[in-house]
Amino acid sequence: MKIQLNERTVDVARGSSLFQLRDREKPLADVLVYNGAAVAEDLVLADGDCVNLIQRGAIPPAAELEALMMARHTPGVHEKIQGATVGLAGLGGLGSAVAVALARIGVGRLILVDFDIVEPSNLNRQQYFIDQLGQTKAEALEANLNRINPYVAYETHCIRLTPENIPTLFSEADVLVEAFDRADQKAMLLQSFPGKPIVAASGLAGYGSGETIGVRKMGKWIHIVGDLKTGAAPGCGLMAPRVGIAAHVQANLVLRLLLGEE
Repeated sequence: MKIQLNERTVDVARGSSLFQLRDREKPLADVLVYNGAAVAEDLVLADGDCVNLIQRGAIPPAAELEALMMARHTPGVHEKIQGATVGLAGLGGLGSAVAVALARIGVGRLILVDFDIVEPSNLNRQQYFIDQLGQTKAEALEANLNRINPYVAYETHCIRLTPENIPTLFSEADVLVEAFDRADQKAMLLQSFPGKPIVAASGLAGYGSGETIGVRKMGKWIHIVGDLKTGAAPGCGLMAPRVGIAAHVQANLVLRLLLGEE
């Protein structure tokens, strides 16, 4: 019978066990991942199983690294999303966190667009570092993402989005993430990108309960993440925890859309 071992197909005898496979293929492996879950007990393998054998502290060959990075994925997910393209309009607290999540799950291509630079007040919630102050967000985020997952293709644009350039910049995106601060910018994006899924956000300021951050669908294509009311205002700022919750709800929704679950 055939199984997937570190993303390659191998033959094993029926009745073979996980420990037997480890002893044959990689006896020093001390992390055994079976169909997306780390396991410590021996078990009998079945046809079509996905197994990853990892030795802690050892740098794997380049040909294996991407497969091992995705070892904890639910089986079949990586194959479906590595050919996908996602656009991100805005790379602040939402956009930068969504981009990190999508890079970690291995979405094939990310189109990153923001005209702004990294400044000190961004660092309370955005995925940048002190030594990147003054850099464009597009440039800084691409550098950070390449350190996380170099197997994703990153296309960056340091440009202000307009109704004229949005259709061109994101023409190949399967899903577009709206990550702007201002309501007029949000409206402009939603009106300029018809006919494809958009994952937007509204209402994520302050430190109110994360349970109020939900998903509302508007029409066929638009999904809004947030509580739809708690915007940034004097006395109610933007902070990492609640912004991060909303960003990861957005990222999870993007994944579900790419997998055909929504």
